[in-house]
Amino acid sequence: MHKATLLLSIFVLFISSAVLAQSADEKIIADRIEKFRKAMLPPVDKATLEDLTAKELSYCHSSGFLEDKTTFVEDLVKSKWVFTSISLSDQTIKIAGDAAIVRHRMTGETNNNNVPAKVDIIVLQVWQKQNGSWKLLARQAAKIPADVK
Repeated sequence: MHKATLLLSIFVLFISSAVLAQSADEKIIADRIEKFRKAMLPPVDKATLEDLTAKELSYCHSSGFLEDKTTFVEDLVKSKWVFTSISLSDQTIKIAGDAAIVRHRMTGETNNNNVPAKVDIIVLQVWQKQNGSWKLLARQAAKIPADVK
């Protein structure tokens, strides 16, 4: 009886530690997403954006416009895209090895070329652990059809 209890206890501890490790990575990624969100707001934080994104970044806007890391960061710094507010909701994070799949809804306001607009899109992000740090590797946004809102 003691042997069965001991084995069960070891099994529970093993499973618990695996769950806690995953939760720790999810928390780190959530924190990095929040840093990323804040870095995109004026004044744009170029150093933080560069730190949070992978050199292989593929960043696709809901319009289908695609940017690499250099273009994405420079366009924000030069105010090509100006976000005056950004809110994220309904976020999910799923760890898959050294990658994380993140989905959320992004709402906010922009002022591009002195034209104010509202943003309400869904976003898929892929984060990858590179040299011990989670980096945004890919991002795809999509407009939400009016009948789904």
